[in-house]
Amino acid sequence: MQVHEVPTRLRCKPSWLINKVSTQTHRQIKETMAAAGGHAYHFAILAALDEFGPDSQVQIGQRCGIDQSDMHTMLNELAALGHVARASDPADRRRNLITLTAAGRRRLEELDTTLTGVQHDILAALSATERDKLTELLTRILD
Repeated sequence: MQVHEVPTRLRCKPSWLINKVSTQTHRQIKETMAAAGGHAYHFAILAALDEFGPDSQVQIGQRCGIDQSDMHTMLNELAALGHVARASDPADRRRNLITLTAAGRRRLEELDTTLTGVQHDILAALSATERDKLTELLTRILD
């Protein structure tokens, strides 16, 4: 879609622009991550484990904004690849703690590099200062 072909009343609405950019960005990230043999959810889960340490499936899903049915599938994939490990929580044997493995940490670095590259592609029209400002503004809106 060419922006100049969109009615001005739409084109001047930030919410419309955010939605369109989000759709385009999501598609680009999905394709890039798939080409790298990964998924954006994999990156999110591994990043959460790296930053916050071992945690329950529910807590990780909440931190990452991932639906629990998707979390179960993604954790099974990551466990099968050796990127996470499940162990009984010593404080509550009814739940499992998910832990980042050494292989998972290496995979996180690979996916981070891939995702950083696609971020540069997506935001190529902006200077580094503009990218930082956009991130700041979007964070304020989200918070």
